[in-house]
Amino acid sequence: MTHETVNGTVTIERTVYWSKATGTLHPTDRWLGIEQHRVSPGVREMCCLEALDSSFGHVARSLRRTAQLTLSEDRIRRVVEAEGHRVIATQRAGSIPPSFTAAACSDGVMVTGADGVFVPVVPESQKAKRRATEAAKRQGAGRRSRRRPGRPKTGADGPYKEAKVLAFYSQDKSKLHVAATLADSEGFGRMMRREAAKVKLGQATFSYSVADGAPWIERQYRLKLPMLNEHILDWYHLKEHVVKTSHAVYGEGSSKAQVWQTTMLDAAWEQGSRVMLHRLAPYVRRHTEQRRASLTSLRDYVERRISKTDYPSFRAQGYDCGSGPTESQCGTLTARVKGSGMRWDSDNVEAMLALAALDHSRQWAAYWALQRAA
Repeated sequence: MTHETVNGTVTIERTVYWSKATGTLHPTDRWLGIEQHRVSPGVREMCCLEALDSSFGHVARSLRRTAQLTLSEDRIRRVVEAEGHRVIATQRAGSIPPSFTAAACSDGVMVTGADGVFVPVVPESQKAKRRATEAAKRQGAGRRSRRRPGRPKTGADGPYKEAKVLAFYSQDKSKLHVAATLADSEGFGRMMRREAAKVKLGQATFSYSVADGAPWIERQYRLKLPMLNEHILDWYHLKEHVVKTSHAVYGEGSSKAQVWQTTMLDAAWEQGSRVMLHRLAPYVRRHTEQRRASLTSLRDYVERRISKTDYPSFRAQGYDCGSGPTESQCGTLTARVKGSGMRWDSDNVEAMLALAALDHSRQWAAYWALQRAA
């Protein structure tokens, strides 16, 4: 067999054992740490580390130049995506310890946030075209398909899917644990519960969420993390709603719109959303039809989130009122899969996000130590 190592390709001759009771055994492969892979942990780690920020083609050139490793772009892609799937399995099994728990947070206070971001995937229509093109090429060349028996991988139902990102972090932002999934909200909830257990959220002296108020996020926090002491609506999302309403009522860029924004936002920030609603009421009564509809929509939005918009109280107690850390993770975790012209199979998007989350959560060394010990 051939085996890729950090020093190049090594050809190994070894004895293979088989018995009816145990099946096939490769003792030498186990001793070398390559029982399940034709690529050593060292090379796999190098491929994955480079691929966090670079295209597979660039990784191939970089490894050839710096490590004297000659691997094709496609081989590197398969190595990296397969490793990402192993990371997902290892995370679900709870085999990788988190880099911190609630006890390590300052004053035992832990913050959590959740958000969604759309990533490009291969739709079924494009998959069908690819399959037809490949079949035509094989038929023209007189070759039989090498595809293994079974159903071919199907594409997504559209060109984008929502990646749901979850973060746990200390108030001083020095500690971070992040995870992501393309599952539906229920699948996200299961991941939320699992990751919260890892960082021992229940042992925090105080814990709270800061999120944008999306119904699916609110529901999963309520169902899966009932131990949270407080829920805060991200200040900038409230601000967006106020600004949008001011434009609808007074016109975008007008001085009246800017004055109205300041009046409403100052009231919410300094005195709380109840005072803001009190000042909003005369405007709802004063305007008619479309303008009233915009004002009513803002009023209803805030009324449903009264307990989450007590900003003077939150600030007095030192809580974060912005979801910046979570939104930052939405950008950095997905940057690699959102390059120009990129399209991914949904499961491979998750694999790449898992590798990025491993790195951002400072679990990289622990994971690869586990792989080398396997």
